[in-house]
Amino acid sequence: MRQLLAQVERFPTRRPFVIARATKTHVDVVTVTLRDGPHAGRGEGTPIDYRGEDCASALAAIEAVRGEVEAGAGRADLLDLLGPGAARNALDAALWDLEAKASGVAVWQRIGLPPPRPLLTAFTISLGEPAAMAEAARAVAGRELLKLKLGGEGDLDRVRAVRQAAPAARLIADANQSWAGLDVEALCHGLHALGVELVEQPLPAGQDAELAHVRSPVPLAADESVHDCASLDAIVGRYRMVNVKLDKAGGLTEGLALIHAAQQRGLGVMVGCMLSTSLGIAPAFLAAMHASHADLDGPLLLAEDRAHPLAFSGSDVHPPDRALWG
Repeated sequence: MRQLLAQVERFPTRRPFVIARATKTHVDVVTVTLRDGPHAGRGEGTPIDYRGEDCASALAAIEAVRGEVEAGAGRADLLDLLGPGAARNALDAALWDLEAKASGVAVWQRIGLPPPRPLLTAFTISLGEPAAMAEAARAVAGRELLKLKLGGEGDLDRVRAVRQAAPAARLIADANQSWAGLDVEALCHGLHALGVELVEQPLPAGQDAELAHVRSPVPLAADESVHDCASLDAIVGRYRMVNVKLDKAGGLTEGLALIHAAQQRGLGVMVGCMLSTSLGIAPAFLAAMHASHADLDGPLLLAEDRAHPLAFSGSDVHPPDRALWG
């Protein structure tokens, strides 16, 4: 019979991580270890505060299904036992890892992917005054793709400052729902002129209907407005891309289904992450092999990582080592 261990771990950030709705100096993650005989699988989930999650609620959700999981419930069963979120993500990842360890077949092989190769990942520049964001961009000179956290008023000045500091970098932007009351179309035209490739979540989730008549030259990507397959149809015609995060979807199993469903509807896909360690990013790496954009820099924003961490070189993130996951 399996044994399940779930615990909370805290990892400090390298420097304050600032977005439109919060500043973080650490991240608390829920880590699951599933043991079955000589084999053990691990998974990590980062609770999403804007959805009302925290580590206590995630642990409670895991405890509520402990009996079923220890009795042998599989990944498909989890889709019925738990809703999307960090708890299901951690359990789903642990089950994928356990299957790989027990069978000797890597997760990428089970999914039917080609052998993983390094992926280009965005590197996040925290929200701040234009001069501070420009300085942060200069500090990571040479990174190919920068993701700029925006906050509403003054965003064009922020992006303009970064563009001057990093003229060769590709830029994507994340408004984090901060453009309510602003002229979204005009802002997008301004960002397009500065070479921004896409804009995530300009308006608060629930206000997506206001985007139906926005003619943006920059693709808009739904983040907070899409979590899993059930929430996908509501954004069709309002966004051209979706940002798939495994903590939102509730695991790699649902994440892969969401990617397929989005692509079937003609939507582009990026794969992102919450603040997390390499263990949380490892499953997302495989999901990102299906995407046009990857934002998997979570471990780079932390002061410390786990053993056997993901390797980052230049602007690339390398596939996870089997000692870490999968």
